[in-house]
Amino acid sequence: MHLTPFTFAALLLMTANTQAADLPSAPDVATKPHEVKTPFGATRNDEYYWLRDDKRKDKAMLAYLNAENAYADALMAPLKPLQDALYEEIVGRIKQDDSSVPYRERGYWYYTRFETGQDYPIHARRKGTMQGPEEILLDVNAMAKGHDYFNVGEWMVSQDNQLLAWAEDDVGRRQYVVRIRNLATGETYPDKITGAAPNLVWADDNKTLFYPENDPETLRSVRIRKHVLGTPAGEDAVVYEEKDDSFYMGVSRTRDDKFICIDVGSTVSGEARCAPAGDPATFTVLALRERDVEYDVDHLGDRWVVRTNADGAENFKLMTATDGATSRADWKEWIAHRDDVFIEDFELFDGFTAIAERSDALERIRLVKAAATSLDMPIKDEVGLATDPNDNYVKADEPAYSMALETNSEPDTDWLRYDYTSMTLPATTYELNTKTGERRQLKQQPVLGYDPSKYTTERLWATARDGTKIPVSVVYKQGFEKNGKAALLQYAYGSYGHSTDPTFSLTTVSLLDRGMVYAIAHIRGGQELGRKWYDDGKLFHKKNTFTDFIDVTDFLVKEGYAAKDRVAAYGGSAGGLLMGAIANMAPQTYRVILSQVPFVDVVTTMLDPSIPLTTNEYDEWGNPEKQDYYDYMLSYSPYDNIKAQAYPATFVGTGLWDSQVQYWEPAKYVARLRDLNTGKLPVLFRTNMDAGHGGKSGRFRKYRELSEMYAFLLDQLGVAATSVAAQ
Repeated sequence: MHLTPFTFAALLLMTANTQAADLPSAPDVATKPHEVKTPFGATRNDEYYWLRDDKRKDKAMLAYLNAENAYADALMAPLKPLQDALYEEIVGRIKQDDSSVPYRERGYWYYTRFETGQDYPIHARRKGTMQGPEEILLDVNAMAKGHDYFNVGEWMVSQDNQLLAWAEDDVGRRQYVVRIRNLATGETYPDKITGAAPNLVWADDNKTLFYPENDPETLRSVRIRKHVLGTPAGEDAVVYEEKDDSFYMGVSRTRDDKFICIDVGSTVSGEARCAPAGDPATFTVLALRERDVEYDVDHLGDRWVVRTNADGAENFKLMTATDGATSRADWKEWIAHRDDVFIEDFELFDGFTAIAERSDALERIRLVKAAATSLDMPIKDEVGLATDPNDNYVKADEPAYSMALETNSEPDTDWLRYDYTSMTLPATTYELNTKTGERRQLKQQPVLGYDPSKYTTERLWATARDGTKIPVSVVYKQGFEKNGKAALLQYAYGSYGHSTDPTFSLTTVSLLDRGMVYAIAHIRGGQELGRKWYDDGKLFHKKNTFTDFIDVTDFLVKEGYAAKDRVAAYGGSAGGLLMGAIANMAPQTYRVILSQVPFVDVVTTMLDPSIPLTTNEYDEWGNPEKQDYYDYMLSYSPYDNIKAQAYPATFVGTGLWDSQVQYWEPAKYVARLRDLNTGKLPVLFRTNMDAGHGGKSGRFRKYRELSEMYAFLLDQLGVAATSVAAQ
């Protein structure tokens, strides 16, 4: 397929020689003075504050968003063939009649499958073996009919296998409705719980359902309630209410199904209270919360296992406690803290424990005998690397990869399931026999027409301006030459301790096949290099996140991975904050900025506790009601630091119903950017009027949105429209 290249430079020239009726002017929205005040007397003028409407009904605001969408439609019209080609490429790699790896639980095999041409999953199970008759639990395709947006956030089967509870959202606001069905008769009961989080746990009596209730304004989970089947949801008893609005909460079952636990946690603290699943009347705190002490727990057999950073273990350690423990004094150290290893997660089995760790910015899985003695048989060298009689590590095959625990639903097995992927290798599920060393591949993500041998991934280390070494993962198609001519897309997140791992991307292949390089910058603010890596990228160290990203770009250009004038940056949500910051700080470094659902109005949002997530995140960003935090946050807030300078070509996306980053943040940002931008490169703003933070629902619809952004990217970077794979 041959596509004629069409650049925005040509479009701008054409616009200058055509009538205004042919192409619209960029929207120019009204300004209205508005003072944003602080308790200590500082004020700022926010001339676009009026674009905020919590009910999403203001006519002037909606008119502006629609005008921006119309403007984006007009400017992107010449690139529609490229957008369509990208969409067909991406969707063409997907095996449409696909299914997940089944897992066994209480005598049933559970799995999720997709049918050709269908946008939503079918959740199903089979009794005894996978050769038994299929029982469809939820056909989300049928449920989604008539809805512009639909999502099943969680579903949970009762302990006797007879009842199904699920949480559904048909708006995108993450306020879920919980329904219950009898799996034997197919009857959906009249019970209907509204305003819930998608987090459901059945008690052993098979009629009591625990769930978090959200505050209708802030959308934060504030209470754990229990619903008894057949009773009015409005009378559901409050089991626990959290008074501190800086804490999140959830409910779960322990590994051995003996306990139901209510877990609460903030950025810097945790607390768990648990009750017997057979009689969940009284929830007992395992250890009272303390600032700067995080912990999470699980239970198997006759002991608790606790992951905690207590007593200076910033990279976490594992402790054990007997039943009846009610304080940290009852804990005993099992797996010690290490300065060079971050313990991220663990999974308990009858005969061993699997520990998900990070070391040198890479994931690994450590296998330890349950009683902390040697394994019965060392794992064979081709599978794991035994460092001492107590420890084994599951083997990795590439220099940059991602390895994580998979669904291990039953503890009474010698087999461990885990996922392995890299920037060249599609997601692969293995199971490993921890006694014999046998490894079996259960599934590899099918990617039609893709050959991993034609691509190369590398792990690099860039030096930041303060001397810190920043890990970077890159991928490109074989034949690439480091001659400083290629186009580059660089991605990062860098907040909340979320680590961005080098995983396979179905969509990035379309960029690699056109000769581009794709890089992930593992910047400070994540936890790739342990807890300190996170601490050095938040609060008063937040600017490290931004400068790390810029320094990685400079490194990649210097090393010949990209041309100086052909670099694009991409981030979303808190990564959108990163995009806004680097655009202000180093606009000359980037030709294109791609920013999805961006958190760009940091100070105003964090001054408003009525906005979802604000109070939970004072320990991430700071509380701007305190002047030192206010001054620091104001110094980097993207919205507040837009100035009269030439900005890169910019693509900003949002969802009208976003509950995490409200639509008005990017709307205000784009409006002010249009006022102050002295450059001539295009600024596009796309609002999905029917979706929230995650974009459109469904399996394929999201690729329409991504293809538009990619078309914008390729055109701005001067990348050939036709894929090398198609030539």
